[in-house]
Amino acid sequence: MFRQLGAYVVDADLWARKVVEPGRPALKEIADLFATRYEASVLNPDGTLHRAAVGAVVFHNEEARQALNALTHPRIREGMKSETEQFFAEHPNEPILWDVPLLFEGETRKLVDLTILVYVNADLQRIRLMARDGLSLDEANARIQSQMAIEAKRNLADYIVDNTGSLEQTKEQVERIWQILRDRAKEGAGG
Repeated sequence: MFRQLGAYVVDADLWARKVVEPGRPALKEIADLFATRYEASVLNPDGTLHRAAVGAVVFHNEEARQALNALTHPRIREGMKSETEQFFAEHPNEPILWDVPLLFEGETRKLVDLTILVYVNADLQRIRLMARDGLSLDEANARIQSQMAIEAKRNLADYIVDNTGSLEQTKEQVERIWQILRDRAKEGAGG
């Protein structure tokens, strides 16, 4: 919704895909790590990352998840910072939003001026995960449990978008927050 309002969004998921493209160092490091430490093959026949195979390991093995994050997160952050710097050089008075699913769980939170949490309760989150990603109940629960509790995130967020209501209710919240961010950027406060 922020994009629809004209926001420039730096997408962590997009960078997560870029850093593991064929030919990138992270892909080989991940393949080697999973083959040697977890006896898992995580490459597709075409040499791309087999995301489902990675997920099958990391959402049931905390050590594997941390090892994967240690290989990818610094590279993702660097890509996001570079993209942000390029946009900011051309548009110094425009807010830049970072879409980061694990913002509160990692180091990335230190790199942003303020945070916006898009919130749903755990039951609705589970239902949406299962529908969107085709996950089983156990797989959805494993993903949710691998994250910080949503209530802890609520306590850390500067702004909260409650996404449990209607589309119109969500849109109203997003529009209000977007206006605040634009006003802050015009005042030179960042954002």
